[in-house]
This record gives sequence, C-alpha cells and structure tokens, in this order.
Amino acid sequence: MDFRLTQDQRDLRAGVRDLLAGRYGRGALRSDVERGTGVDRGLWRELGEAGFFSLRLPESEGGVGLGLPEAVLVFEEAGRVLLPGPLVATHLAAGEVPGAAAGSAVVTAFDLDGPLVTHLGGADAVLGMPEVPAGVPVRSADPLTPLWRASAPGGLPAGYRDAGALLTAALQVGSALRTVELAVRYAGEREQFGQPIGGFQAVKHLCSRMLVRAEVARTAVYAAAVTGDPAEIAAAKLLADGAAVRGARDCLQVHGGMGFTWEADVHLHLKRAWVRAEQWHTAERAEERLAAALLAEASTS
Repeated sequence: MDFRLTQDQRDLRAGVRDLLAGRYGRGALRSDVERGTGVDRGLWRELGEAGFFSLRLPESEGGVGLGLPEAVLVFEEAGRVLLPGPLVATHLAAGEVPGAAAGSAVVTAFDLDGPLVTHLGGADAVLGMPEVPAGVPVRSADPLTPLWRASAPGGLPAGYRDAGALLTAALQVGSALRTVELAVRYAGEREQFGQPIGGFQAVKHLCSRMLVRAEVARTAVYAAAVTGDPAEIAAAKLLADGAAVRGARDCLQVHGGMGFTWEADVHLHLKRAWVRAEQWHTAERAEERLAAALLAEASTS
C-alpha cells in the first residue's frame, strides 16, 4: 500500500491553498473576528463552486468523484487558515440536502455530545433532521464558532460519524502545522539578550515537539483516509486533537505575553482546537473505540 501523495493530489492541495490564500487570508480572518460573524454566504458559494463540498460526490451526480484521501488534503488546508463554518457537516450533506454541494445551503449537525449545535442560527438544515430546530445561543470559546442549545433533541445519522471525525482530524492537523510555522517564525524574529529566542534550547525543544506531534497526526490521518478503518480513524482523531491543542499551547509559550493578546492569531487556533476536540469523536469516544478494537483483536489471536 503506497501512502505517498500522487502528483494530482499534490496539485489539488496546492490549488486549495492558493484559493484560500486569495479568498481567506489573515485580513479576512481578522475582519470576521472583529465582526463576530459565523458563515460568509458569498464565500460558502465560492467554496461550493470550487468543489469543496461535492468533492466526494460521483461525477454522475455532479460531483468531483474523488475520495477520502483527497478530502483530508482539502480540509487540512481549511484548518490552516481557520476557515469558519460547519464545513464537515455541509460536505457530508452533499447529495443529501439540496444546495449543500453547491454551497447555496449551510448544513450543520449534532456532532457535539448533548443539545449543543454549532452555527444553528445561520443553518438552512441539520444533517439527518427534517427541519432546523429552534435554539438559544450560548457562549462559545471560539468567536467564529457560535454555539446554540437546541430546543429539540437530535443525533447523527448512522454512517456519518467516522467520516466526520476524520475530516475534523484533518482540520486539526492543518491548524497544528500552522502553529508550528507561527512559532518558528516568531522564534526567528524575537530577540532577547542580543540573539533570536529560537537559538535557546528550551524554545528549540518546544518547536521540535510541536512538529513531531503534527507530523505523526498527519501521517495517522492520511493512513486512516486510505484504509477507512474505524479504529484507525479514532486514533487519527485522538492524535490530531492532541497535536492541535498542545501545539497551540506551546505556540503561546513561544510567543510569551504577545501570544495572549487579541491581535495575535495563536489564541484563535487554540480556541478552535478546543471546539473541534469535542466534535464527532471526543477523546473518550475515540479511546473506547480503540480499546474495543484491541480487545477484539486479542480475542481472535
């Protein structure tokens, strides 16, 4: 089994990175943070036109006809720029909810434990539900991921959780890799005692640990996308959540007091990583899935 990216896959990743750099750079991110907006409908339609949501739909149904390995590459790039909105739910709803594939509909999901739903107030549909339930907004850690407490109970349709967990893990990997870049860049620019702080052993160790965690998580996500094994997907989500959350914390440590200011982007990565860690597969759910798989394997050996 060959896990190396093909030229087409590398071209896809580069194309998505260029698209997002032109359409959702740091200026757009900061503008959204200041306004406190959730989903930019214009951007959502542009993503639909670019095939973001229809990537895995068959060509006979108007999609791109690719698979999970290509989808995780696309979602990794979205995670790098902290692209907001219920990306995973809308992607999964393509072909099921009218307008989802084209980006003319925003679809969210009950991917958090309990009655909390992200982006409920701006959603046109909820994955697996006949209509959008009423809800009450509640405070969210992430300024670009509004949370709502739904008035009616909901759940995830069978068959969506693993794919949703894997795509969310890809978002986490993109964020983890971006915080490595931010930490290394700041360590090379910030000087103390007449030299860049990147020359200090403690800072080097922080950055190296960030990179190792991010690359291990990325490898796990890529492998799970190829095999589609539920246990491997659970492991990939667990590793990606750890890489994103711990990586953002270490990046804050490298930045020092600057990392805690509103003007810095590091805290936005941490807050988004906290929310994503609770979506689709929590750490507890992933650990239970892995334990069950290991016990099943031991019983047959």
